[in-house]
Amino acid sequence: MRWQDLITVNPEVMHGAPCFRGTRIPVSVVLDNLAAGISQVELFDNYPTLPREAPVAALAYAADLARDRVLNIPA
Repeated sequence: MRWQDLITVNPEVMHGAPCFRGTRIPVSVVLDNLAAGISQVELFDNYPTLPREAPVAALAYAADLARDRVLNIPA
């Protein structure tokens, strides 16, 4: 599965934030929830229109961003 098949950017949807195709759910919402330790069952209960592949796609997207972009992290 390629994250590019599930994640889109459209300036007219959520101000251009990366969202899951066919929804208005930003990728950042899924990443924030996963980082907070929410279960996938609870995630899908809270966002029933979320594609089942969304958690894996969100993590793959984040991994690509981490490889391509360097953030200053204090020592």
